[in-house]
Amino acid sequence: MTQRHDGRAADELRHITIERGWSEQAEGSALISFGKTKVLCTASFTNGVPRWMTGKGRGWVTAEYSMLPRSTNERMDRESVKGRIGGRTHEISRLIGRSLRAVVDTKALGENTIVIDCDVLQADGGTRTAAITGAYVALADALEWGRSQGFIGKNSRPLHDSVAAVSVGIVDGTPMLDLAYVEDVRAETDMNVVVTGRGLFVEVQGTAEGAPFDRSELDSLLDLAVAGGAELTALQSAALAG
Repeated sequence: MTQRHDGRAADELRHITIERGWSEQAEGSALISFGKTKVLCTASFTNGVPRWMTGKGRGWVTAEYSMLPRSTNERMDRESVKGRIGGRTHEISRLIGRSLRAVVDTKALGENTIVIDCDVLQADGGTRTAAITGAYVALADALEWGRSQGFIGKNSRPLHDSVAAVSVGIVDGTPMLDLAYVEDVRAETDMNVVVTGRGLFVEVQGTAEGAPFDRSELDSLLDLAVAGGAELTALQSAALAG
């Protein structure tokens, strides 16, 4: 099987760690590492919903994503200093929010709001997939905090599944799982896949960076992503059980 720059097999995830409860202040939090990529995910619980949702008997889950100035090889300006949020940041924030809402029963959540903040501390490829995977753990803990405070019913089930995400791509003609930056920049095809714990797809973002890919290559990439997603689901479960 093809060996990679870090010694992994083509179908092998990077070393994944999830440090649950990393933040003492947030109702839910997780520091997640996909290899050298590290993302801090915090979940803030508020009793109440935005004005446009008041009285509808449903809750709201949303997310914000950002990268610290020195999370990359060269310092970036903070977007708050630039005076505007970049298109990539908006796109990833919306992706994280959509991914989490796909597994949330907003009626069971009640009129409560959870805001997830995903801050990239160090980037080495796959920041959005790490953010989604870690955000789920933070969300689950924030929901249990809300239950403990009486904001969510004891028998309510606001989560009907788990959700995780992983990147896949074709590098030097070989389908690979969980691309690090050095692989991502030279991938002929790059794809981010969001899957539930049951193996259902929430979102598939795929682009041919070089030559177009065919159906068999797409199937190979999706198979890799589903298998990787199952491993991530097991890691999430273990973190939440700890």
